[in-house]
Amino acid sequence: MTQLHGTEVLQKREALRDNYWLKKDPIYQDRMVWRAQTFRHLVHLLPNQSILELGSGQGLFTEALARVSRGENPITAVSFSEEIPSRKANAAINFVSFAESAAQLATQEFDFIVAMDLVDASDSSGLLDFAYALLKPGGQLLLYESNPSNPLFRINQLLSKMTARPDTRQLHNKLALETLVTNAGFESLMVAYHDFTYAPLTSYGYWLLRNVSVLLENMPYVQTMSGSLLVHARKGAHATVTSATSLADHRSLYGAISVVVPCHNEEMNLPPLVSQLLALYSDYIKEIVLVDDNSTDHTWQVISRLYEEYSVVRPVRRSPPNGVGRALMDGYREATGEYILSMDCDFQHLLPELRDIFDAAAEGFDMVIGSRFSRYSVLVNYPFQKIVANRAFHLIARMLLNTRFRDVTNNLKLVRRTVIQNVLLTQPGFSINAETGLLPILMNYSVKEVPISWINRTADMGVSSFKLAKVGGGYWQVLRRLWVQKIFGSPKPKPFPQLSADGV
Repeated sequence: MTQLHGTEVLQKREALRDNYWLKKDPIYQDRMVWRAQTFRHLVHLLPNQSILELGSGQGLFTEALARVSRGENPITAVSFSEEIPSRKANAAINFVSFAESAAQLATQEFDFIVAMDLVDASDSSGLLDFAYALLKPGGQLLLYESNPSNPLFRINQLLSKMTARPDTRQLHNKLALETLVTNAGFESLMVAYHDFTYAPLTSYGYWLLRNVSVLLENMPYVQTMSGSLLVHARKGAHATVTSATSLADHRSLYGAISVVVPCHNEEMNLPPLVSQLLALYSDYIKEIVLVDDNSTDHTWQVISRLYEEYSVVRPVRRSPPNGVGRALMDGYREATGEYILSMDCDFQHLLPELRDIFDAAAEGFDMVIGSRFSRYSVLVNYPFQKIVANRAFHLIARMLLNTRFRDVTNNLKLVRRTVIQNVLLTQPGFSINAETGLLPILMNYSVKEVPISWINRTADMGVSSFKLAKVGGGYWQVLRRLWVQKIFGSPKPKPFPQLSADGV
């Protein structure tokens, strides 16, 4: 087992970071929740998975992580300081001192390791090697590191040299972090520019920057001025992990959910999607409607095999012409549950986050939307052009329709079937997502958005058929129609074609 020596630098980095948060960061509490949510979404946290926080200090992030994880995950919070927090914020947290627990740590393995502002050029490889040794095979590492390319950091570095208290941190830039983490043996590496909410901040400045941070984080050139670098890596190949504990917490939803999945060339994604849906939420699921939208690969054969294996699978094979909107409408016609959950095949990795959506449904909302642009959402490798188009559409939609929402065009929606019965859907393509999002809001149904993660497709997940230039016109058609209806009076709700009150 790799040992970690020379912790003096880590002690200083830990103390400096906590001191900054407590004395100079007016939003540190919200920042801790934001980072905790980012951790949860990026690793797709399941109950009982173990977390090691290195450099926990006074436990400011630890407590936020315990709340976000619902107290269901054992957290070992290791401080390099001789003093550890005396409070017991949550039964799941075990605060320990590295000096006293190093030998015991060397015998353990963890599902996840998280650390903040610790990687210093004086001993970077030692810390990363230590973290690698403590991770289980397939385990994940998440680091938040200050970005040395940030212009304010550079200014502060220059000013600190003129004072008696210089900033002695030796930070790594993005390229250096990528090299270090790779050399430590980690795989599936992602180093992303993250967080534009840094001092000096006013309350208004924080609100503004928090809302545009996701845009700046993905904007070429500008992104290099972010406050932090977010490092996400894995020890070894990705391993499919399914909770041994059902996440179906609400008896009111038992047997009430019809899942509708449009499928176009999704042979790789369907088996893990179906098996993990049932592993996590089988008590909720009445049926899984898989709609083959004229695939040219073996999607239909895969659906047929799943139909034979799982009694809840309902196969639907469409005839040309194809289109996501047409596939969703055909799936809605087959759905018989009290609620319909629409989702894409490549949402398989964020299934643990569906729990938040089901929580909102149990609260009584008519529709729950998985929002990519809520305050605690996580976007990784999101195409900048799509962000601009999405944000422009939502800004104009909010102004024209005089209502508030962040992200109604995502296909991850849980909606009462009675709502679908009363909306008029017209779009054959991706723009149906704007209709299913906006119409219930304009018809005064109760709607809630919950944050989710969005991670761009990797090679093993196939290729998305979404093409911005091709589908953009449909979204504006929807917006124009709804604006005209709002100005001149909306017609009475029309039942969804061929969907009876019994869903057949």
